[in-house]
Amino acid sequence: MAENMGILGRKIGMTRIFASDGSAVPVTVIQAGPCPITQVKTEEKDGYNALQIALGVAKEKHVSKAMQGHFAKAGKGLFRNVREIRLEAAPTMEMGQELTVEMFAAGDTVKVTGTSIGKGYQGRMRRWNFAGSKDTHGCEKVHRNNGSVGNNTFPGRVFKGRKMAGHWGDETVTELGLQIVDVRPDDNVILVKGAVPGPKNGLVLIRKQ
Repeated sequence: MAENMGILGRKIGMTRIFASDGSAVPVTVIQAGPCPITQVKTEEKDGYNALQIALGVAKEKHVSKAMQGHFAKAGKGLFRNVREIRLEAAPTMEMGQELTVEMFAAGDTVKVTGTSIGKGYQGRMRRWNFAGSKDTHGCEKVHRNNGSVGNNTFPGRVFKGRKMAGHWGDETVTELGLQIVDVRPDDNVILVKGAVPGPKNGLVLIRKQ
């Protein structure tokens, strides 16, 4: 199986387990798979190699007619979530096969992709960790202000990319170098050391690194 293969799962939450030496290890519990392969893409036909995998059984009324026809080719039912995993080499697996947590083992290094928790609209100090103005005499009602963002008549505008107030969070985040502590195939559960992006029940993609 390809080294960059992955699986979809749901972040259940965090807990801790105790290692053989008695030390406490913080882990994130992820319920992953089984994920059926709903499409196989090859470089000859599609221009690149990839596998499309699915997770989460869906009702017929929640799936469009087009996607119903797409899922029918795999013959595994209807699903809520679909993700595509690019491969370097031509895929050896076939449509309809299922990916399970058994593709991972304790000690593996993985990268986990999820959607970070949304923080809403935030000011510059919280969003970008700015220090703010000094809290002394001569500094009135500007302690958390943006400060200067302007310029001269030319170019007469604020440059793009300047750190200002705005929407924070709710974006795709990939955490690299995470270690798998334990794999429990009977429960379709993977225990990953440390925290992973996203809220509880958030969708995550676990890939070998």
